[in-house]
Amino acid sequence: MRPDLLKMKEVALIYLDRSGGLQKFVDDCKQYNDSKQSYAVYRFIISVNPSDIAELDAALGNQILHKPMKAAQIFQSVCFIAIKTLSLIEQLQTEAQINIVLKPTHLPPLPSYVLSLCEFPLDYMSQRFYMSEGIVIAMGTVMKYTQGARFLCSEETCPFSEDKQLVEMIDAKALSAFQGYSNNKPHFRIQSFTVFLRDELSNKMKIGNRYRFIGIPACVQNCSQVTVCIEVNSIQLCSPEGTSCISENFKYLLSLTSSSRWRFTAILANIFASQVVPPGTYNTLKLSILLSLVQTCDRDSETGDYLDLLIVTSDTLIADRLLNYSVCLVARGIRHPASNDVFPTVSKDKHGTGTASIQACSALLAKGGICFIGDLLSHKKDKLELLQSVLESRTTTVFIPGKKYGEDVDQQVILPIQTSFWTFVNEDSSSKKYVQKDNTLIGKLDLRSVSANLIDAFGLLIHCNELSCQLTLPLLDHIVKKAIDPEEVPYMISQQFRTQDYEELIAFAKNLQVELSSEAERLIHGYYLASRRIRTDSIHGSKLSTSALKILVSLSEAHTKLSLRRKVLEEDVLIAVLLFESSVTLKHGASVFCVAPNAVFPFDLIDENSLQQRDVYLMQCHQQLLQFIATYGPGTHVTTSEE
Repeated sequence: MRPDLLKMKEVALIYLDRSGGLQKFVDDCKQYNDSKQSYAVYRFIISVNPSDIAELDAALGNQILHKPMKAAQIFQSVCFIAIKTLSLIEQLQTEAQINIVLKPTHLPPLPSYVLSLCEFPLDYMSQRFYMSEGIVIAMGTVMKYTQGARFLCSEETCPFSEDKQLVEMIDAKALSAFQGYSNNKPHFRIQSFTVFLRDELSNKMKIGNRYRFIGIPACVQNCSQVTVCIEVNSIQLCSPEGTSCISENFKYLLSLTSSSRWRFTAILANIFASQVVPPGTYNTLKLSILLSLVQTCDRDSETGDYLDLLIVTSDTLIADRLLNYSVCLVARGIRHPASNDVFPTVSKDKHGTGTASIQACSALLAKGGICFIGDLLSHKKDKLELLQSVLESRTTTVFIPGKKYGEDVDQQVILPIQTSFWTFVNEDSSSKKYVQKDNTLIGKLDLRSVSANLIDAFGLLIHCNELSCQLTLPLLDHIVKKAIDPEEVPYMISQQFRTQDYEELIAFAKNLQVELSSEAERLIHGYYLASRRIRTDSIHGSKLSTSALKILVSLSEAHTKLSLRRKVLEEDVLIAVLLFESSVTLKHGASVFCVAPNAVFPFDLIDENSLQQRDVYLMQCHQQLLQFIATYGPGTHVTTSEE
């Protein structure tokens, strides 16, 4: 035996002993030995730290990183000797029966070990380990394959066959192609890549999630096509990269407005998206957008607080531009292409296996973010019914017919939809086909072209009726300026608070962990119970949706986050109640707790005096809310300022 090979085997044994791998190997052998089932191949997984091995022996460390197949043979020889010496598996006859899978815990943090399909040239012929990242956009069903390449077996019950799964992924950078607003971004082609998950790695990925993984690239030929695939060795869910970066201008603004719980968020909304609309226009909508953005979640959570927005406007062009601009402020903001499906679909796997592959579509690509689906009425009736079901349950079911995809039985796969939805409706086209009714309730919006249940499924219904004669001229002036010079910054405020500043603010705010104060909790429950009492009749029951309480809490928490605080106060609840009550009024008509359509922004915010006027107005609203709860809240006691 060559001296260098003998030394590497000795080092492999020393490493296994020191790292605890040898004891795990002995335990795995015991399971095989105690099993009554006969095996032709014995598979062992060995975790290795390339850096630790390189310190013991650089040659073996280099083999693991750059020639993993040969390195596996070294460990195979060591394991065979250990089995025979210690009599670990009585049935084992030859070294070829041992299948060693080396799993590096990590790779050196060097560019040469990172494989990115966004960069050229691509090294996919070396058959060594690379680290890569991607977002799952399609996932096939699990299928059988034969572990050993030395034999073939078509029997489903064969003990030497295991499960494998084909997964399609894209580079995370490619998501920007699905965002509507382009900020001088170059056009590029999106190329997905296939990864193979085998054995214990099957079903370890979820559609829409972002993963970091180690694997070996390989070329796979299917008919006349050759594609680059990656044999995945280990998988790790990517943790969100939090940011603590808030611009100095926002910090200064926060300090200037510290005397009021409402001013900071009011100014944020007032000057927001000045690249698209003039400051001071669409303030209620812009505040709602910001609240929805800070309620997005980077964590892979089955339960989330989503804020879905349905906007009714007579100027859909401006609304579309504003939402397009806003959806790009979070990493998972997706503008749904009209030609695609919003929810997952099933198709045949393109690699020729004949199995089913679930395609992510827009809703799953926007996981943890925003899915902007454009004009609501551009979608067909069956799609709107599916949207309503998803909004109510936060899940969608994919049906896989077994006969079509080579399975014995049909399958139903339930997928969680963890995203917030934005959409808009043209106020004029939504009701022009219908004759106006004389008995329409006060404050109720005429939206007979949209199902009432679908409208109820959205957390907030927002009516953009703010444009008056005074606001039309600034908006026209803005449009003309942007048409003449799209790159011009039309307002000084746009230079002080840039798009990037808002991106950083939202990224920071949405990761704040907030908690309800006891006063805020009592106020939410008091308003909820009082509203149920006055909006319930003997025929139709309660007009409040079952998710009303959750929406109120979500709105209150969102305003707290946007205020960069960690405790939800009564002032946050008031903004939530005014937005929610305005939405319910648009859906079902006004109640005894009468809220003005522009209650959150009753004045144009042009100076310190107008901010002070707004504070006084909101304090009056707070007192009205307390009185409303005291009068109609069954058994609810909320402390008033007089007490």
